[in-house]
Amino acid sequence: MNDSRFLHACRREPVDCTPVWFMRQAGRYMPEYRAIRAKHTLLEICRQPDLAAEVTLQPVSAFGVDAAILFADILLPLIPMGINLEFAAGEGPVIHNPIRNADDVKALRAVDPHESLDHVLQAVRLVRRELDGKTPLIGFGGAPFTLASYIIEGGSSRNYLHTKQMMYSDPRTWHTLMDKLARVIADYLVAQVEAGAQAIQLFDSWVGTLTPDDYRDYVLPHSQLILREVSATGVPLIHFGTGTANLLPLMKEAGGDVIGLDWRTPLDWGWDQVGADTAVQGNLDPVALFAPRPELERRVRAILDSVAGRPGHIFNLGHGILPETPLENVKAVVEMVHEFSVGVGLAPALAQEVA
Repeated sequence: MNDSRFLHACRREPVDCTPVWFMRQAGRYMPEYRAIRAKHTLLEICRQPDLAAEVTLQPVSAFGVDAAILFADILLPLIPMGINLEFAAGEGPVIHNPIRNADDVKALRAVDPHESLDHVLQAVRLVRRELDGKTPLIGFGGAPFTLASYIIEGGSSRNYLHTKQMMYSDPRTWHTLMDKLARVIADYLVAQVEAGAQAIQLFDSWVGTLTPDDYRDYVLPHSQLILREVSATGVPLIHFGTGTANLLPLMKEAGGDVIGLDWRTPLDWGWDQVGADTAVQGNLDPVALFAPRPELERRVRAILDSVAGRPGHIFNLGHGILPETPLENVKAVVEMVHEFSVGVGLAPALAQEVA
């Protein structure tokens, strides 16, 4: 599996063509997923390894993407920590016991992923068996800031009022919370690798709400702890956030072999920010998948052209696939990326093989 173009790109090695996969590639836009979801809640799917594995594999079969990503949710480790989590229809995740003070943080439990999250590890093993070495599997987890913002706010937020209040007014409690989350997630991700995940993505979806100074003081050491622990396993690490153009050098400092770029960040500029010694992932606007085919093709070509053949690019969206996304456009992008990038920037021997 070390000859996978996805894993080669993670390590900035030559590839036969640019690898492509999509965040949220398994989910609500696929009729196969909706058929399962009609009978089971999201948490039920995550808790049943056979269902989680089936959903993980659906886009691999349908679209020929170059990597599978485990079907799970970044909030799953919070449940054994003592968080009362519900996915409410039309509202997303709801935390019924938000964390607001030092006593709340103290009450959060440590987690042994081999006990409390074994269903996720079982799903990893099932998917690896089914993929049979043909496609690499990405495991993932949520970064401490994003998880903290969920459990402090009680769900999604626009301004992160309670989160930033804790950061600014009670930094000791904040850092205690972040350290607890970081250690749980580090253990969880290492366990995923031990179960068979061949790469790991750390999602810091909401960290773009911070200034660089706040990121450095309140976030960087905790994300760094996770990425350092998981790096010791030897698998490639993808570090991703949205709205992070002003944070890219700091995210690179925190760690990761690949830095994810959202669609607001020009890919070539973003790559300059993280440096040539780091791979990048991205960064088509998810809404571009709704565009007419000529416009979609233009945008795919523009991203590939901006890379100019540099090794270390993984094509992806700048965030997750939207539920209403046309299936035919997802498949078309996979085909476009593979076709338009064949032979670009290859080592001479590989270029001759492709030709």
